[in-house]
Amino acid sequence: MMRTRPLKVALLGCGVVGSEVARLMTTHADDLAARIGAPVELAGVAVRRPSKVREGIPRELVTTDATALVSRGDIDVVVEVIGGIEPARTLITTAFEHGASVVSANKALLAEDGATLYAAAEKHGRDLYFEAAVAGAIPLIRPLRESLAGDKVNRVLGIVNGTTNFILDKMDTSGAGYSEALDEATALGYAEADPTADVEGFDAAAKAAILAGISFHTRVRLDDVYREGMTEVTAADFASAKKMGCTIKLLAICERAADGKSVTARVHPAMIPLSHPLASVREAYNAVFVEADAAGRLMFYGPGAGGSPTASAVLGDLVAVCRNKLAEATGPGESVYTQLPVSPMGEVVTRYHISLDVADKPGVLAQVATVFAEHGVSIDTVRQKGKDGEASLVVVTHRAPDAALSGTVEALRELDTVRGVASIMRVEGE
Repeated sequence: MMRTRPLKVALLGCGVVGSEVARLMTTHADDLAARIGAPVELAGVAVRRPSKVREGIPRELVTTDATALVSRGDIDVVVEVIGGIEPARTLITTAFEHGASVVSANKALLAEDGATLYAAAEKHGRDLYFEAAVAGAIPLIRPLRESLAGDKVNRVLGIVNGTTNFILDKMDTSGAGYSEALDEATALGYAEADPTADVEGFDAAAKAAILAGISFHTRVRLDDVYREGMTEVTAADFASAKKMGCTIKLLAICERAADGKSVTARVHPAMIPLSHPLASVREAYNAVFVEADAAGRLMFYGPGAGGSPTASAVLGDLVAVCRNKLAEATGPGESVYTQLPVSPMGEVVTRYHISLDVADKPGVLAQVATVFAEHGVSIDTVRQKGKDGEASLVVVTHRAPDAALSGTVEALRELDTVRGVASIMRVEGE
């Protein structure tokens, strides 16, 4: 039997995502009510510019006083899509204090200070759901928190930023340079006017922190994630990747150590074999590859950003939270029972693809090989090409601690026969 009294929803933010959430709440109102067991009512919308016309949203619902809105006491669920650290953090904790559960898309806040939000939700017996914070419409957070709750996740490897994947895909398929591909991404609306958060890996790093924390039941903050952007990736790197049967992606990688005593989280460009499922992820799509003991290998794929996909994830959480509210129950909270340390990047075991400009004369390869041996790094393959006194030397290593590989590169720079290091890139997914 359906309850007639509606569940009241407060919306914080009415930009691209927020306006789509409001629209879907209106156009799908009957379906949402049937699925939840009670109607949902948009009770207020907090914005910065109240004078802006917002189609489908009555003006009397619009306010600039977000604090008053979340403090009303009659609000059942607060949907937060304003982003950033403050005032979002204070508004969310205030909502919990006044009896509301929260649905958030705020990856930055969850990665920076998720512990505070979890603690406040638990203290007041409320829900904190955030499917939309990672990979847009792709169901990922709930499978990790619930579907795989009885399994042991060992590795999460994914493309979690659509802007960077679009740029790298264009560089790969058209031969465009980074700047040209970025201009196209901007023109099409995939890249912001200031793309730093995307191309320097900050966005992906926040998502990696969230994924690692959930997957390994330990607390991982943004500062724990090694981050390297993709602005230095060149057309020459793609040419080298193709010779290896690879392509290049900006990856978020979260791993449990082989001995189970630590975890790592990192974001950086990497070459991956064309045979790997992630290699075929095109344009602005996202995909995440999960490896678990019992479930084996799972891949989640779909649109990772945009108003409609993100709003879809928000509405899914809204339905779940409203159902919990009616049942007087709460969903999963923070699980950090393992309390595993996060290892620094230097301890991570990786492979390198290194391209060197060297003198074209006898003994160069022997010198280079000696440097690798002195640092305990084993060479997998070597490719050499020379002409008119100049040569290129491409070395692909076996797996070794990242610190040893970095030390090898620094030592190579000191050789008289090495003119320069043309490119360095990690190799993943073998």
